[in-house]
Amino acid sequence: MEAARPESMPMITPSEVIEHVYCPRFTYFMNCLNIPQHEELRYKVLKGRTLHEHRERENTSYLRKKIHCTGREISVYLASPALRVRGKVDEVLFFDDGSAGPLDYKYSEYNDYTFKTHKVQSVLYAMLIREIYRKPVHHGFICYTRGGSKVSEIVYSEGDFRNTKGILDEIFEIITSGYYPKRTSSTSRCADCCYKNICV
Repeated sequence: MEAARPESMPMITPSEVIEHVYCPRFTYFMNCLNIPQHEELRYKVLKGRTLHEHRERENTSYLRKKIHCTGREISVYLASPALRVRGKVDEVLFFDDGSAGPLDYKYSEYNDYTFKTHKVQSVLYAMLIREIYRKPVHHGFICYTRGGSKVSEIVYSEGDFRNTKGILDEIFEIITSGYYPKRTSSTSRCADCCYKNICV
């Protein structure tokens, strides 16, 4: 198979990045072999899209008082050729200290910790906001909507930004070279994987 040329390098989405974190072979099947995962058939994806549409119509002041938010933009498309990432964040929040940050909704329950995939996605949105809005980004929020809405804060470190940049570099190394990466070490993830029948 011919490797992708640098000048034809695609931009990827935060969803593609968290799928890579879940298992690097998602990147290979989707971006090197162009095999779609048909996510439109997955219940959680459909439920999540309905949730986002509902949230966009809700009272705009529900969160501001709790987290010192002075304003927000809803369903914002962000793209950075430098990062090679594009995507739509649920909300960009602006705080009273002059900083900004992302808010993302998840159709899942809060379990007293933040999944790595959720954190990486939030850090990606933070990197996009920092570059595009030219504002400091210190923290962001995830709203878990199952079992009652729970808002979880994520405080970013420079290490978070470096680690996420490293994941992006790893993804584009697979795309440009076309090499077949090792699967996730967590084999329990394979049971619910859409590629399980072709992954060897």
